[in-house]
Amino acid sequence: MIIVNVKGGMVGRIDPESLSLLKDKVIFINRVAKVVKGGRRFSFSALVVVGDEDGHIGFGKGKANEVPEAIRKAIELAKRSLCKVLVQDGTIPHRIEGVFGAGKVVIVPAKPGTGLIAGGPVRAIMEVVGIKNIVAKSIGSRNPFNMVRATIDGLTKLKNYETVKRRTGKTDEEKQDSSK
Repeated sequence: MIIVNVKGGMVGRIDPESLSLLKDKVIFINRVAKVVKGGRRFSFSALVVVGDEDGHIGFGKGKANEVPEAIRKAIELAKRSLCKVLVQDGTIPHRIEGVFGAGKVVIVPAKPGTGLIAGGPVRAIMEVVGIKNIVAKSIGSRNPFNMVRATIDGLTKLKNYETVKRRTGKTDEEKQDSSK
């Protein structure tokens, strides 16, 4: 089953059992307090990303009274939200911007040998999705939840040259003729 998101990118439900070894990475653990009659009741929320280092990525947020339980819940949610990302030769095919809320992430492809030049949650996502050479900059929000969603928004909007050519219906010769 393939679903098209509002921005036109392809998002499909992927079975986590069909993928090879999934790697998970904890991005953020937050202690939250609920004020009740007897005082404060503490619980933990965890933000986790999972990927197979071959172009599949998912993220999840879990909340529980204990940290390990919150992480387990987040991993289960992340496996349910897996989506495919376009990765070519350890980088992405073109520059892209992802936006969620006030957070904006600019992701630029890089030559082999550059490495991962990205900070915080963006770096963790690139590691589990299998991108080795990239330059990324987070602008606006420092909230890890918004940065993760903005990064995944950008990665799901990626398109390759053949897909764009098929969609527009133009060949290479027609493009050169129209630019003259």
